[in-house]
Amino acid sequence: MADRARRWVPPLVAVVLVLAAWQVFTVLSGVDRWLLPSPADIVAAGVADHASLARHTVATVRLTLIGFTAGVGTGLLVAVVLHVVPVLRAAVYPLLVVSQNIPTIALAPLLVVWLGFGILPKIIVIVLVCFFPVAVATLDGLSRTDPVTTNYLRMSGADRRQLFTKLEFPNALPSVFSGLKIAATYSVFGAIISEWLGSDQGIGRYMIIQKSAFRADRMFVSIAIVVLISLLVFGAVALLERILVRGRPKRT
Repeated sequence: MADRARRWVPPLVAVVLVLAAWQVFTVLSGVDRWLLPSPADIVAAGVADHASLARHTVATVRLTLIGFTAGVGTGLLVAVVLHVVPVLRAAVYPLLVVSQNIPTIALAPLLVVWLGFGILPKIIVIVLVCFFPVAVATLDGLSRTDPVTTNYLRMSGADRRQLFTKLEFPNALPSVFSGLKIAATYSVFGAIISEWLGSDQGIGRYMIIQKSAFRADRMFVSIAIVVLISLLVFGAVALLERILVRGRPKRT
């Protein structure tokens, strides 16, 4: 408990100091609220528009979880297939790297044109930003299996499926969760982008509306909600890692 407190107290203190300095600056400088609202103004704006924010937040959370699940599943499937078929890995892996150089903000409008304004293009956008870190991290973990242990199991009569389920994949779990943590934050980013480009609900849509109305206070509320969703998804993945991955040395 003491170690956890030492880890969390410094960043919390830093955030409090930044918010306090921000509040003091806005009060003393007299800057217009529409240009730079104070933290107190932002909290007041969030409370005043809580009903609308709640509706849009639920939509974004739902889209994020669906897209994250689909992205993780796709990444794991790609990693397993490429690991089992080395020839396919040599052919496809460079293409995966190239796919990440295509700007999502440029590809998303095309998906809307091809697939319409439904949920499918939004999920595809999230999958595109999520599957790559999961696939790469999983491949890396699978390739680091101890060859001595692998040879021992083979001599003991283990088949390919048993090698994968009993040794390779459990050994790769720390790497898998590293990719999942990256994908957790990317999923929220992908959801917001997809909502920017075509949606009638969600925090991304809410941002567009408030930007057009020059409501900087509500824009900051939106940003805070996006950060909170990202932290919650990341925290859920970290908690699952703590439950499933046991006996792993703690990182310093």
